[in-house]
Amino acid sequence: MSSKYPVSVRTCLPLCALVVETAFILIFFFFTTYDVVSEKQQLMDKYQVFQDVTVMAALGLGFLASSFPKHSWSSIAFDLFILAVGVQWAVLLNGFLKDDYNGEIVIELSSIQVATMSAMSVLISASAVLGKTNLVQLMMMALVEVTAFSVVYMTSKKVFSLEECTSMMYIHVFAAYFGLAVTWCLSMSTPSKEQMEERLAKSSSLFAMLGTLFLWIFWPRFNSTLLYSPDERKNAVFNTYYALAVSTVTAISVSASAHPQGKINMAHIHNAVLAGGVAMGASCHLISSPWPAMVLGLLAGLISIGGAKCLPLICRPTYDAVCPQMRFHRMLMVHYTFGLPGLLGEFAYIIVKVYQLSSTTNSLMCYKILFDIGVLSFVMVMSLATGFLTGSLLRLKIWKAPDRNKYYHDQTFWKFPHLAAGF
Repeated sequence: MSSKYPVSVRTCLPLCALVVETAFILIFFFFTTYDVVSEKQQLMDKYQVFQDVTVMAALGLGFLASSFPKHSWSSIAFDLFILAVGVQWAVLLNGFLKDDYNGEIVIELSSIQVATMSAMSVLISASAVLGKTNLVQLMMMALVEVTAFSVVYMTSKKVFSLEECTSMMYIHVFAAYFGLAVTWCLSMSTPSKEQMEERLAKSSSLFAMLGTLFLWIFWPRFNSTLLYSPDERKNAVFNTYYALAVSTVTAISVSASAHPQGKINMAHIHNAVLAGGVAMGASCHLISSPWPAMVLGLLAGLISIGGAKCLPLICRPTYDAVCPQMRFHRMLMVHYTFGLPGLLGEFAYIIVKVYQLSSTTNSLMCYKILFDIGVLSFVMVMSLATGFLTGSLLRLKIWKAPDRNKYYHDQTFWKFPHLAAGF
């Protein structure tokens, strides 16, 4: 008996992927060289930081996306695929966009580290569309989003003269709203509730919790990695840890209180415990006392749980009017895990900077507020505009998207020893 599952991009994926990879090899051949100046000890110190960021990206975000029982293989492996594509492209883009580019890109370990952080924007956004897209679509999405975020990152540094760490911390807001825009475009026509079931299984939830733990452990490193002052790096590590601790306690407590029988929702814990780390990103090095970080973690946890409880009720009538019986669990998960806490973190950064200026002169306060709001608006406009553009591109039939009847099914893409086993 033949399988009811469609053949998965048998020709399109190898052709597109190998063409892109060949292009990368040629560009690396003609335009790049390795740094030969770094000392061995300095290299090993940088490698530890690079390793932590890579573990956070590959294991943390990979397992976090594996919460659906019939799509866990694809979620983890597809994240690794787009991370590999995104890092290569980000290394090249960041090299070409540097001020000191003179026809040759000098690759250091820090270059790959920054590229990995840039590629994490795709992993965040892709978690909203995994299950409705194939690898060709995800690869195209990675190329476009890494390009857009690299432009935002470099523009923030060059045009707006922001610090490197502050420019990178817009990644949460950018990735969240880019992913929401792409998902909106892809969900204009969706299957029924029965055809597109999104259930959480115990084993899959355990893997997703493993991803949460990886992210929780390594988030202080992520927030501090682009800081160069020892005092700022110390503040970033301490503040991020305290914010994560408070958001964890808040998320578990509020999740239990929101249930009629006082039961904790595992889906809330997967995401809301990380809200403190997201919200702490922009201002982590500027706060010199634990209590503001703890307050920010408390607010982030409350906002994340509030978003998880309220956004489906608020948004469903709007979405149902456009997309009947649309399922948007993952779409909203990206919003209340990264989008809302990210916005909270950016507003906290504005408040902290204004407070620092108020102790010296008041003449620049209004300018600073308007300037920072303008930068945030620029990031939002870029993420939504490029997200809608990417979503419209991915809806084209040339990408051979998976059949809508088999969204969130690994069998669409993977070979199983027994086709029907477990399905």
